[in-house]
Amino acid sequence: MNWTAADHEFMARALQLAARGLNTTTPNPRVGCVLVRNGAVVGEGWHERAGEAHAEVHALRIAGDAARGATAYVTLEPCSHHGRTPPCADALIDAGVGRVVAALRDPNPLVAGEGLARLQLAGIEVASGLLENEARELNIGFVSRMTRGRPWLRLKVAASIDGKTALNNGQSQWITCPEARCDAHAWRARSCAILTGIGTIRDDDPSLTVRDVPCERQPLRVVVDSRLETPPTAKVLTGGNVLVFAAMAGTLPGAEVVALPNADGKVDLAAMLAELGRRGLNEVLTEAGTKLNGSLLKEALVDELLIYQAPLLLGDAARGMFGLPELTALAGATRLEVMDRRVVGADFRIRARPA
Repeated sequence: MNWTAADHEFMARALQLAARGLNTTTPNPRVGCVLVRNGAVVGEGWHERAGEAHAEVHALRIAGDAARGATAYVTLEPCSHHGRTPPCADALIDAGVGRVVAALRDPNPLVAGEGLARLQLAGIEVASGLLENEARELNIGFVSRMTRGRPWLRLKVAASIDGKTALNNGQSQWITCPEARCDAHAWRARSCAILTGIGTIRDDDPSLTVRDVPCERQPLRVVVDSRLETPPTAKVLTGGNVLVFAAMAGTLPGAEVVALPNADGKVDLAAMLAELGRRGLNEVLTEAGTKLNGSLLKEALVDELLIYQAPLLLGDAARGMFGLPELTALAGATRLEVMDRRVVGADFRIRARPA
């Protein structure tokens, strides 16, 4: 497809609009739409919250009669099924648009090309693939859940330059600077859940809430606690919205407990992610200690690493990032592809994915 400069400009605008729903659309994808007629924008919109109007509907309402014959630039293929709202493909057909350009085909099996096919049958010109990678990145968790049945797992670590996350006595607050902690809260805000382990609950007693950035929706808080040792006074249990995965049946005040034991008497981490996917979670941010971090890596369940490094040296006796077995050959090392590196306040932030 030979895309024009105007095509790129309007789809880039649709992606900007879609990003406005970064923290609010879960479990739905983030979608933006721009309607263009005779080279001018006549309507635009984005999906704001699950259960509310989709991006196309917002844009069509603004455009009114000007939508007839217009081109719709949509970051995700228009839906073709009845969910909590009617199909957007039908809304575009009824409005009489002449062309629809989708950045990404919808990985949802309920759509999966059906939306574009329905538009084409109605005589509307359709195309897809413009800024596809950008659209996929914006909805990396939704794509993961639809194609793999589990959320995208992002593992966040705050460490010193020599790779230490806490002193040997467990003290870790605060290794990173305020700006880095605020940045980390922005990643919390976009996540559907924040995951930690019983070790972090014991050492740090975290609340696992979004505080440093505006957020109208608090993520689900998830704790891996094989033997149900979370203290009833733990901050994480305050206010509900807590899910605890254990290796045994039991109860905790203020939390739902799900027993998912593996053969070793610990929590089956792969089954845990499948359960989170079944519950509609797209992105999970892990903020845990050495043991859980290492277990997730060993089981190849980590999709992305978010590492904040402070200009500190804590020494050999301090705790490391990942509890991994000793290597005897470099060929066994976990290779990473760095997606982004930048300075945040006095610290560095590295975003990488297992190669």
